[in-house]
Amino acid sequence: MKSSDADIREEEQLRFEVCIRTRLDPQQKEWVTHPEKVYPRQSAVLAVHWHPEYIPMEFIRQRIENLFPNRRNQLIIPTQHNQITEYGPYAGVEVDCYSTGFHSKVQLLIHFQKDKLEKASVFKNILKHTFTYRSSQLFSFLRALTQPDEQILQWAAEETGATAEVIDFVRYQAQRLEMLLDKNYDAVPAASIKNKLIRDYIDLLRGEHDGLFIDRAQTFLRAVKAKVKEGFPLSYFYRTNEVIEEARSLGAGIVIPHPEQFWPILLADYDVDGYEVWNPQSQEYTEFLITVLNRRNKQINNSRPLLVFMGDDTHLSEKVKDPVARDKEKASREIGLQPGWEDMQIRKQLLKAGMDRARVIQEYSARLAG
Repeated sequence: MKSSDADIREEEQLRFEVCIRTRLDPQQKEWVTHPEKVYPRQSAVLAVHWHPEYIPMEFIRQRIENLFPNRRNQLIIPTQHNQITEYGPYAGVEVDCYSTGFHSKVQLLIHFQKDKLEKASVFKNILKHTFTYRSSQLFSFLRALTQPDEQILQWAAEETGATAEVIDFVRYQAQRLEMLLDKNYDAVPAASIKNKLIRDYIDLLRGEHDGLFIDRAQTFLRAVKAKVKEGFPLSYFYRTNEVIEEARSLGAGIVIPHPEQFWPILLADYDVDGYEVWNPQSQEYTEFLITVLNRRNKQINNSRPLLVFMGDDTHLSEKVKDPVARDKEKASREIGLQPGWEDMQIRKQLLKAGMDRARVIQEYSARLAG
């Protein structure tokens, strides 16, 4: 049984407001605009897979200028999940789709010259539907904990070794968060209605609870989330071919990220410009993927070869969290920083494929302008 709003304590309300706050304070602005490291030797910046989230572009622009003070060649396009965002002359988005041929969700990075978005009403409606569907996962995630779904909780406990104390703690905090969402729903930014809200809320309890205990709670939460997502009907997403056709009608460029997570997509022969072969989450098969693309290009032998991309997959909201609460792996990512281009072993395959960062920037920019 839910308690009334009157039971919400002041510290819970304040913690919730921190989680959904999108206005940056002076310290956060400093963190965003002044990166801890700079890369004066990098003259070419290719960044077509990164997420601004709620960070203003003016601050992100300052960060990029400070990161790469000697850049001479660049292609920088943001790719928010299912929401179009703009940077300079370009706009981009990362779209969730459903590939019926192998019954799997895939993602597409779609890039435009932003003046082409004037005719994108159908495409924007596709994104609106997909964004709303993705956001609904938060409430299913919460319900699995608060109602609860005993089968999911038992599976997650067995997978992670979570104790009864951890499970009770997570369930209690999910109940409090559910109440806070009900009370404050009209004031919650749409961008905050996502699964990570639960993670962020519980992370703010590190000062009151042992850090190792919070880590165990987060591990249990990730397992629950994975199981909840398995139950979402993929057919509610638009089909991959539908999204590609609509994007191409607007003159968009299309790149498939994380291909090693979606192996069959390499066989689907979709109308795309290239594949991401390196990513902070996807590095195991980089050399193999470059070889596959090179072989495919030799077979098709046309003037529009499949391009090799590398993505940094940076999430800018990690840059404005208290350093203690940051996800260390995500916080280490940086817009336009993809060490794979400089890796000597990977460069052997890039040379065979006739690809490098400068060529990809030149070729893809030309396609987007066409």
